[in-house]
Amino acid sequence: MAATSNRATTRWWWVRHAPVDDGGYIYGQRDLPCDCTDEIVFQALARDLPRDAVWLTSNLQRTRLTAEAIAHAAEDYGAHWQPVAVPALAEQHLGDWQGRNRAEFMASPERTHAFWFSPPSVRAPNGESFEDLANRVRGAVEQLSVEHAGRDIVAVAHGGTIKAAIAAALRLDLEAALTFTIDNCSITRLDHLGGAPEAYHWRVLSVNHRPWAAGSAPAAAIKLMGA
Repeated sequence: MAATSNRATTRWWWVRHAPVDDGGYIYGQRDLPCDCTDEIVFQALARDLPRDAVWLTSNLQRTRLTAEAIAHAAEDYGAHWQPVAVPALAEQHLGDWQGRNRAEFMASPERTHAFWFSPPSVRAPNGESFEDLANRVRGAVEQLSVEHAGRDIVAVAHGGTIKAAIAAALRLDLEAALTFTIDNCSITRLDHLGGAPEAYHWRVLSVNHRPWAAGSAPAAAIKLMGA
């Protein structure tokens, strides 16, 4: 039994939370609600996501509200359905930058990166760096992949969190990981291959797939050689 479990494929379905009305301010780990009123989007997500899955969110309400909206659209998850909040899957803590006007920050000398708030190794004052985020996400994902080996895992999380998961799967330099676009309510599919050589622990099926869009073809599909 143990050998079978160790060699199982664990299927991760990453979903970025619904849009947040941030008022034009940087929010990071500020616990803001999200807009879950677009029924077409949530019906499409409910059609694409597996029913018999482990459901995870971060500890921030926008991920829980998004998960609840998907479950409501599906109509058949039942009273037993309950996502588990995992704080390690939260967005990057942007420290003193949280609450600042985004446009003003992006135009200021403090903004030192083309795609993010700062280079991966640079911490926000009293906050985290993207590298900090990537380290905690990688550790959590590896542990959860063992705990739920062979299962489908739907993880409703954040743009930075999902980029960090992609970086771990593809063994990417974190600068490269920041170039990915992760839209609200998009699905990113990663498979953890138990028992595979270290270089092939992961297979990437799609990134930033928007199932409600015309044609509903994944925006990017990347297959790892040998996986």
